[in-house]
Amino acid sequence: MKTLTTALLSFAICGAVCGSNCEAGEVEVLHFWTSPGEAKSLVELKALLAARRHVWKDFAVVGGGGQNAMTALRQRLLAGNPPASATIKGPAIQEMAALNVFADLDVMARFDHWDEGIPKVVQQQVKYKGHYVAVPVNIHRVNWLWSNSEVLTKSGVVSVPTSFDAFMVAADKIKAAGFVPLAHGGQPWQDFVLFESVVLGVGGADFFKRAFVDLDPYALSSPEMKKVLETFRRLKPYTDDKSRGRDWNVATDMVIKGKAAFQFMGDWAKGEFLVAGQRPGHEFNCTPSPGSASAFSYVVDTFTMFQLKGWEAQKAQGYLAYVLLGDEFQEKFSQRKGSIPVRMNVSVEKFDDCGQSSRRDFISSEKSNELVPSVAVDMAVATWTQAALRAVVSDFWNIEALSVNEAMNKLVLAAASPRPK
Repeated sequence: MKTLTTALLSFAICGAVCGSNCEAGEVEVLHFWTSPGEAKSLVELKALLAARRHVWKDFAVVGGGGQNAMTALRQRLLAGNPPASATIKGPAIQEMAALNVFADLDVMARFDHWDEGIPKVVQQQVKYKGHYVAVPVNIHRVNWLWSNSEVLTKSGVVSVPTSFDAFMVAADKIKAAGFVPLAHGGQPWQDFVLFESVVLGVGGADFFKRAFVDLDPYALSSPEMKKVLETFRRLKPYTDDKSRGRDWNVATDMVIKGKAAFQFMGDWAKGEFLVAGQRPGHEFNCTPSPGSASAFSYVVDTFTMFQLKGWEAQKAQGYLAYVLLGDEFQEKFSQRKGSIPVRMNVSVEKFDDCGQSSRRDFISSEKSNELVPSVAVDMAVATWTQAALRAVVSDFWNIEALSVNEAMNKLVLAAASPRPK
């Protein structure tokens, strides 16, 4: 790996200190944050770069839960023309680091004391062979349940359900009142987001880790998994018949506009509610998914930095790495994105109730060993294993003829799937 050198670091710090007197460069960033809430969350980052005359070049790829963006990135790498940075998560960072395409960020990390504020579990994700190769920017919680307060009231549901049995009771009332109980986007990654919440709510964090982190075949074919799959299937009738293929933010919009009551989705959904002018605890509610209050399924958004040849581009890249973990960006970005800062020494005093409870729950779940990496959103297993598991869960969701026992057998096979050649 090429190191982000002391000279390059000095240019990054120069950008922070001397402002427009420093020479500027262009930084091209590949990302898939294209929903209204996600796009707005990038405003702060673009503004910080523009203040130092660095030019942000957008390389946005829509759809696929990030898979389309990774396909585009691989094409650029094969052509020998990488962007300055890309948003990559979890094991994919380790897989790509083995190709020797990343810049080594250790000099920047030592200068800015990254080890002191970034949780160990996050450091493991963004280091390769002990070296920083990516900049973590936030922590998302996946196991959230979003609900429309007015729809619940009109349906006679007095409180947000905290178990799946209670969820079914509430969903029946909501359906009888003429609303869609569960807004869902029927794409494989979204099917697994919902499934992941059921695994945590029915089986618990320890079972989740045995089944979907350790990939234990006994857990994947156990009585607990049978109950998880049965519960998961019971949710399908509460979705509408147009859900298949729907983007996640379109499903969120159904809750925002009062067409649907609930959505299972990570806290990036909160950004959509905020853009719509809604407030947590008023127009909408943010609660842990049923049965999973003590667990925290996490996703860490990260910016990897690629080896570049152009000096101006390297300077802009260095400044990007510097500002991403700065207090100002950490605070403002997460408030708009729905996440919490990745640096634990950044205050969340100005955050809303959702953000403050997320920080508390992250800390408590880490202490109780109930912090789990999301399988649905790229944090837990190899990319090919994730794709195989997603396919099984999505097939089970969509094909009624696929039995629970057949699905368990397919999960065992998917977990053992070899790396493609």
